[in-house]
Amino acid sequence: MMPNYRNVHNKFKLDNVSYKHEDLMEVAYSYVKEGLPFQQELGLFLLDWLDDHDYVEVQTSGSTGKPKKLKIKKQAMVNSAIATGDFFNLKPGYKVLHCLPSNFIAGKMTIVRAIILGLELDMVQPSSFPRIDYEKDYDFCAFTPMQLKNFAKDIESIRAVIVGGGMVSKHIVDLIKDKKPVVYETYGMTETVSHIAVRKLNNLDEGEKVAYFNTLPNVTISTDERDCLVIDAPNISDQTIVTNDIVKIHTSTSFEWLGRYDNVVNSGGIKLYPEQIERKLQSKIDEDFFITSKPDDSLGEKLVLVVQSEKNNLSDDVFVELGKYERPKEIIPVAKFTETSSGKIHRQRTLESVK
Repeated sequence: MMPNYRNVHNKFKLDNVSYKHEDLMEVAYSYVKEGLPFQQELGLFLLDWLDDHDYVEVQTSGSTGKPKKLKIKKQAMVNSAIATGDFFNLKPGYKVLHCLPSNFIAGKMTIVRAIILGLELDMVQPSSFPRIDYEKDYDFCAFTPMQLKNFAKDIESIRAVIVGGGMVSKHIVDLIKDKKPVVYETYGMTETVSHIAVRKLNNLDEGEKVAYFNTLPNVTISTDERDCLVIDAPNISDQTIVTNDIVKIHTSTSFEWLGRYDNVVNSGGIKLYPEQIERKLQSKIDEDFFITSKPDDSLGEKLVLVVQSEKNNLSDDVFVELGKYERPKEIIPVAKFTETSSGKIHRQRTLESVK
């Protein structure tokens, strides 16, 4: 029988304490009133989750546009939690570490998985370097790329790890390639109620490609006329989801992510994918940076590299692995990048700040 969003699994624990529905409401109120900021976020979500509505309002990150609130069906979140639980074999009583903000979809879904699947959830304050009990073993954890980079040497205490919310650099992949826990990068967004596809980053089988995302069960994919990914996930959304992510589909259940349609640069008739260029530069530039474009009389658009620095200290050696057309025509130093409310770089506003 499919669990309902009104159910609280009898094996669910929050910070080592078991709670029923009515008890969880009291805890939520206490967190909102007296908790630390990250506990207040948890409390607010729990109040939303446990109320009489069949939906919750979730805010998008705003990294590719203006942040907006979406109404997500609670049962869709339950279905997503079950799909993740099935894929990662998460059983009642398994221990989960939660170190993400609870006010965005990834953090909310970690809580929902615990409530629905009967997991034991340990909350720690979200930060780039979470303060974790290294003596405790966990079965599952979701990290941001920065968290995984900082925590890579200690992930042996976690059975399965997912990472999402930003680019996973080659450097991070190198840090985890010899680690025992299986680490997956996730693909998803607020509209897809967390991830609908994953790609394994380490412990690869013979012939397995790290570049490919594989969809979770009951998800089918196609592309539109822009070569952007189209997602049909009836358990999660009543409508087909058309994304702005340019992909190359390899099988009916696997695809390669190339970049955002919004970010594609057409320079002199050559299409360039900033995210692909950024991957090649990740291990060569210490500062935060991104690739974008500026108008150009001759090329239409010229490729530029924006780096978070007081001045340009980059040498030409940084670009040796780039193709002829991938080399930036201009390097723009910016003292401080503009960020979204979720901590992601806002490319357009950052570039506008130096005009």
